[in-house]
Order: sequence, then C-alpha cells, then structure tokens
Amino acid sequence: MDLFTFLKPKNELEGSQSSAESMPFIPDSLWVKCPACNNMLLASDLQENHRVCTKCNHHFRMSARERIELLSDENSFTEFDSEMISDDILNFPNYKEKLEAAREKSGEKESVVTGKCTIGNMDVVLCVMSPDFMMGSMGTVTGEKITRAFEYATENRLPVIVCTVSGGARMQEGILSLMQMAKTSGAVKRHSDEGLLYITVITDPTTGGVTASFAMEGDIILSEPNALVGFAGPRVVEQTTHTKLPKGFQKAEFVQDKGFIDAVVQRKDLRKTLSTLLIMHNVKENS
Repeated sequence: MDLFTFLKPKNELEGSQSSAESMPFIPDSLWVKCPACNNMLLASDLQENHRVCTKCNHHFRMSARERIELLSDENSFTEFDSEMISDDILNFPNYKEKLEAAREKSGEKESVVTGKCTIGNMDVVLCVMSPDFMMGSMGTVTGEKITRAFEYATENRLPVIVCTVSGGARMQEGILSLMQMAKTSGAVKRHSDEGLLYITVITDPTTGGVTASFAMEGDIILSEPNALVGFAGPRVVEQTTHTKLPKGFQKAEFVQDKGFIDAVVQRKDLRKTLSTLLIMHNVKENS
C-alpha cells in the first residue's frame, strides 16, 4: 500500500500555495518612501498632511494645483492664459517630445499656472510654478504668463504672490528664455512703483534664472523648510571654486541666516502666514 494514501488531503481553504504566494497583495501606490528619513508612509496620510512627512517633516514637492488648493479660498481661483503653450521655436532636437511628455506628466500646458483668487477673502494674483513640468524651467511662455499676471495686478492694484520652483531657464529656447529674466523683472518693478505688495514663496528647488530674477525680488520672501535656493547648484560651486562648502549651503535656513530670506514657514502655516501679511499691508477684503 502506498504510504501517501494515508495522508489527509488538503481542503479548498487550505490550498496549496506557499506562504509567500498566499500573502495579500498590497499595491505600491499605497505607500511612499520618504527620501529624507527612509520611513514608509501611507500615501493617504501623506496627502492629508499636505505632503509633509509625519516622521521627519520633510516637505515633498506639490503639484501646482495642489498648492493652489492649499493656499486659496475654496473655489475662488480663476485661471489666466490657460491656453498658452510653448513651441519649439528653435527646432531644438527632441524638444517637442519633451514638451509633450511634460504636459502628460503634469496635466498642465506650461510650467506655471497664473490666476486671481482670494486668500482670507482678500483678492490676490497668484502664480504657482509646477515641478512636474520640466522642473518648472522658465521658457518664453512661462515668462510671458508671469509678466501678464503682474500687469493685471498693477492695473487692478492687487498684491501678487508667486510660488517658485525651478531648475532655471529652459536651454531649449536659448537666449529667448534668458530674456524672460529681464521681462519679468521689469513687470515686478512697475508693480512695485505703484506701491503694491509682492510676496515670494520659495519651494524646493528654486535655482538658476528664476532665482536671479523674480524669485528674489519680492517685498517679502518666504520659503518652505530645507528648500534648495541658489543660482548654480552646490556641486557646480564646489567644482568651480575648489572649495568644500559648509553644511546646509544653499538650503533655506542657511540663506535666511545670510539675509536673503525673511522667514522659513512650515507648509501647514503658509496660508495663515500669507493671510496675516496681507492684513498687515492693508489689503482690502473682497466685498
């Protein structure tokens, strides 16, 4: 008699899968690994906490629309120039494909979203750069949209808040992208000449031509914690100067110590801080 005929057959509930195979499937999208502390975070918890790590306070990057929702009063945002899109004006290799990929990834037509909204029931012009669109790089359309936003604010005597994130000027548009530094700076100056308020909110990273123009031209310059702020990146500076940089070089807290940033503000406090600043500068409530 075969020995194995005495073995009790497994029923359907016991199954025949190995322990590894029988483990429940947990989608990767449910968890996010924090790049700062390496802890695994529930994606839902991270979203509820405004994309800030609950373990170490690392501020993840936000999309332009998430930031608009965070800062503006509910349903108050009206977008400007939503149909403006960049074009391959220099026939730069693969630029059309990169633009298309950026639009698909970000869901935006350009690296900045501009419009009018209320914050604490006070009218403001809000410009928010998108890290998902070629890391917020500044092309001709980016500069044009920001310039138009400032011109609208000047004409209607409104304060401007710009949330920056950028890898700098867009090399695929050559000198035309660099010209946006002067164009946006001119619009900022005309707005300032009218005695109107301009607040910059720097987020990680803000570098290159954006830092060298409108990002550092605000009457009040705020930053999120630990944001990278500079013109050239730290590695480029080290390689050029052959000097070991101090710890935290070009981080928001370091830049604040040097007097270039007025305050480093936690994301959860940002809307309240902006509202307080608007009140302090006598911005009238929306009637």
